[in-house]
Amino acid sequence: MTTPKTGLTYADAGVDIDAGNALVERIKPAAKRTNRAGTMSGLGGFGALFDLKAAGYNDPILVGATDGVGTKLRIAIDTGNVDTIGIDLVAMCVNDLVCQGAEPLFFLDYFATGKLDVDQATRIIEGIAEGCARSGCALIGGETAEMPGMYHKGDFDLAGFAVGAMERGADLPRGVGAGDVLLGLASDGVHSNGYSFVRKVVELSGLGWDAASPFSEGALGQALLAPTRLYVKQALKAVRAGGVHALAHITGGGLTENPPRVIPEGLACEIDLDAWTLPPVFRWLAETAGMTEPELLKTFNCGIGMMLVVADDCADEIEALLRAEGETVCRLGRVVPGEGVIYKGRLL
Repeated sequence: MTTPKTGLTYADAGVDIDAGNALVERIKPAAKRTNRAGTMSGLGGFGALFDLKAAGYNDPILVGATDGVGTKLRIAIDTGNVDTIGIDLVAMCVNDLVCQGAEPLFFLDYFATGKLDVDQATRIIEGIAEGCARSGCALIGGETAEMPGMYHKGDFDLAGFAVGAMERGADLPRGVGAGDVLLGLASDGVHSNGYSFVRKVVELSGLGWDAASPFSEGALGQALLAPTRLYVKQALKAVRAGGVHALAHITGGGLTENPPRVIPEGLACEIDLDAWTLPPVFRWLAETAGMTEPELLKTFNCGIGMMLVVADDCADEIEALLRAEGETVCRLGRVVPGEGVIYKGRLL
C-alpha cells in the first residue's frame, strides 16, 4: 500500500498563522488599556473604527502622520532590549501631529519579521501601547507580517501610523511674528534620529553594546536606547492656554533644519547656544567623531526635543505651565527678521 503524500502547508513555508493569532490574543489587554473617547472596536477586524463625534469634535480637520525609528532598531535587536522601541515609534508620529495643533486620536502599527517570536513581538507591542497611553491616543489596529526570506534571523521592522484631529481654524503654525519667544523643551537623549551616525561612532570607539557607557550609568547599548520623549499632553495644554504660535519637533536635521519649517519667509529663529548645556551623550558623540558644531547642530536634537514659538506677552505663563507639567524649559531666543536659524554663542 502506498503512503499518501503529505501536502505542503503554509507553516512549512515559514509562516505560522497560529502564532499570529496567539499574538493578537496576547496584545488585546495592552490595546484595551489605550481606549479613549471615540474608540469603537477592538483588535481583530478587517478595519478599525473611530467616532470623531464621541471624541468631542464638531467640525474636525484630520491630520495624519507616519514614521519609523530608523536604525535604532539595530541596537534594540542586537541587545535584545526591545521593550521601549515601541514608545519611540509612537513618539515619532504623535510628536509630529501635535506640531500641527492636532490631538492624536488613534494609532496603528506595522510589525514585520522573518519568523514571528510571540514573546518578543508582545514586548514590542506592549511598548507601543505604553506610548499610546502616555500620549492619550488609542491603539486600534495594526498588521503583523511574517515574511520568511525577507529578514535575517531575529530581525524585524516597525512603522507607525497616527491620526489626530483639530477643530477647523485651530491649525498651527499661525500668527508667528518678529519678537516671538522661542522656548525649548529638553530631550531625553538622542531620541530616534541620527542612529546610522551613532552606530558608526560606536564602531569607531571600539566599544560593544554591553560596555560601560562613557557618558552615563549602565551599558552603552541601554543608554542609547533611551526612548524618545513624548510631548503631546504638555504641548496641547500649552496650545489650549493660548499664545502658542508654532511648535517644531526637533528630529532629523536637528536644530538647524526643523525650526525654519514653522517660520514664515523673511523671519528667522535666533538661537542662543549658551541657553542650555549640551547633554553628555552629544558631547561624547561629537568628541569621538571629531564633529564640528555646525554638523552636530544639523544632525541631532542636541538636548532640545521640541521648540515652541510663543507670543512675548504669554511666554512667562506658558513656561510656568510647561514646568508644572514636568518639562525642563529654556529660553532659546526670539524670532527676528532674516532667514533660517541664526546662532549666537557656543554649544561645544
